Amino acid sequence: MQQFVVPQFIDVEDKIIGPLTVRQFIIMMVGGFFIFLEFRLADFSLFVFEALITAFLVVLFAFFKVNGMPFHFFLINFITTINRPKIRTWQRNIQLYELKQALHQPIPTHKDKEIPIKPALHHSRLQELSLVVDTGGVYKPEED
Repeated sequence: MQQFVVPQFIDVEDKIIGPLTVRQFIIMMVGGFFIFLEFRLADFSLFVFEALITAFLVVLFAFFKVNGMPFHFFLINFITTINRPKIRTWQRNIQLYELKQALHQPIPTHKDKEIPIKPALHHSRLQELSLVVDTGGVYKPEED
């Protein structure tokens, strides 16, 4: 029988540069690009203010985890939770053919229904059934 290696720890991201994963490296590269643009386009005091905010956001998105998941997944889940309605109601989607059937058929009334009458069990039938049960099915009653 051929043996196969089963991968383990598939939820752990691969490290590419020291302790950095691919996701963290890309986030830091994009953040560095934005800080470079801020340096080129703003004066020094505005650059320092913008760079601090950008660096904070880069570190937040790259390294911060909430309940073991990266911050950007947490942020997406938070936004979808906020936008979702607070009270959920069941709304049945009626198909067009169901609507047509409902409009063309008359509404049944209680007079149209016939209540089936169940035949009463006779004493002799109860005795036969109890005898079948007591004998474990050995006794076969006569069929009419």
